[in-house]
Amino acid sequence: MFTCAFHLKLVIILPWKLIGARYFNKGYASVAGPLNSSFDSPRDNEGHGSHTLSTAGGNMVPGVSVFGQGSGTAKGGSPRARVAAYKVCWPPISGDECFDADILAGFDMAIHDGVDVLSVSLGGSASAFFNDSVSIGSFHAAKKGIVVVCSAGNSGPADATAENLAPWYITVGASTMDREFPSYVVLGNKISLKGASLSAARLAHKFYPIIKATGAKLASATTEDAVLCQNGTLDPNKVKGKIVVCLRGVNARVDKGEQALLAGAVGMVLANDKSNGNEILADPHLLPASHINFTNGVAVFDYINSTKFPVAYITHPKTKLHTKPAPFMAAFSSKGPNTIVPEILKPDITAPGVSVIAAYTEAEGPTNQEFDKRRIPYNSVSGTSMSCPHISGIVGLLKTLYPSWSPAAIKSAIMTTATTLDNEVEPLLNATDSQATPFSYGAGHVEPNRAMDPGLVYDTTMDDYVNLLCALGYNETQISMFTEDPYQCHKNFSLLNLNYPSITVPNLSGSVTVTRTLKNVGSPATYIAHVQNPNGISISVEPNILKFKKVGEEKSFKVTLKVKQGKATNNCVFGKLIWSDGKHYVRSPIVVKAL
Repeated sequence: MFTCAFHLKLVIILPWKLIGARYFNKGYASVAGPLNSSFDSPRDNEGHGSHTLSTAGGNMVPGVSVFGQGSGTAKGGSPRARVAAYKVCWPPISGDECFDADILAGFDMAIHDGVDVLSVSLGGSASAFFNDSVSIGSFHAAKKGIVVVCSAGNSGPADATAENLAPWYITVGASTMDREFPSYVVLGNKISLKGASLSAARLAHKFYPIIKATGAKLASATTEDAVLCQNGTLDPNKVKGKIVVCLRGVNARVDKGEQALLAGAVGMVLANDKSNGNEILADPHLLPASHINFTNGVAVFDYINSTKFPVAYITHPKTKLHTKPAPFMAAFSSKGPNTIVPEILKPDITAPGVSVIAAYTEAEGPTNQEFDKRRIPYNSVSGTSMSCPHISGIVGLLKTLYPSWSPAAIKSAIMTTATTLDNEVEPLLNATDSQATPFSYGAGHVEPNRAMDPGLVYDTTMDDYVNLLCALGYNETQISMFTEDPYQCHKNFSLLNLNYPSITVPNLSGSVTVTRTLKNVGSPATYIAHVQNPNGISISVEPNILKFKKVGEEKSFKVTLKVKQGKATNNCVFGKLIWSDGKHYVRSPIVVKAL
């Protein structure tokens, strides 16, 4: 298992687990200028790489917790894998941390080293594939049979924010798991509101004055900055000895806690705005704190406004398992549609990415704030950087089971066996309690055990991907970044016909027919097609019965999508195609936007 993420290192190195660690900084140095010797090292100085690499391939380690919470045995997705680290990101310069030259050098070396899986927990603004180092590097990796897994980005919940949009790697969104770290905000009116926290510090069991950040601002601070508890906005004379209520957004959640503590607060309530809804994250705050959802935040503000002497108390966090509903989509998880190739659905899949406990550096504190002098070997972190290595670990297991499978076949197995239901057997929700769509979760939430036996897969060749580049109008020079030899473009290739495990038609006028091909990777069986039609769209499949007699046999079919007269809207609508032999259910999301 190999990962190409921010600063990478394992905190605990067991024999033959970490078999390589390299760093690449020439691109960074070309902008930063001469670097001192501390940059000539692959060591993880801020935790991101330790966390992602151990999530993907860490050994089984008993007795892991974060300040006593979430205690148990930790392990990576492929716990017996050997791992290597390729450090390609560095402290930001004008907002840039990962430079193209270093990313491509990392890919080149990983390919040279003969890795099986590349876990890439990094990204940037979406751009044309020929101008995107991750797209170029991952294409060359895929040519060598290496499965590349990428994070979708943390710019949600807005639409069209997803990053890493090429079809030759797996793009991963983030969702919750059925574990919480509840910490309650108890108000003076006896109302108790559930939040989340991993604060080590605890309050004495009594009520404390509670104040809105806007009511505690310095005269020089703007209300807009103060409500967020931004640096230098809180007045120590107004904050000392009180619990401060900060609004989520702009600056880091843990930074708000640091600002409150530096100003003399005894605790912090972090309240969501409307866009973040019910997504609450357990962070290792420096002071007693609780992160509450939007509805509970409104209740806190209403209480403070309703009484002359508002008081509150924050309970110490606990660990709660088997919570419901779970999973649901993280508000931060970037969403489709794909802004580069609308005909390719992204993200492809979602996996746990909220309050994930994994290894961490001890070069910095768990909040990564300068003021934080604590050091812990494991930490809870949230992001699509955390969900990405969950899929990477699963890929490692599938590569072990099926070493001859292509990266596309492994991706198909993961996508077509995913679930779109939560643990209450209800459709997956987003953080505002509305029903999520494939633009959030792709094919659904990963189901690792089912992915071991998908029955059928949608396989794709590298020539198919090159034909896609041709269909995008890329010229010979641009295509040469991906191909080593001159390539003759297939003149009639349609983007809609890339043999992808999802079907997306972004501009449907009248009707269109798309083609897909399935490969049997299970026992001989007869599969029957079942369709869940998107609203206002009729779908037919021809043939609708496929009989497979042997492993490796391929059969093609056509899907015709037709706008129902007077029934379609100009919004995106969603459906599903399911091939089943009674044992396997090979599911493909369908996304359609009628003109």
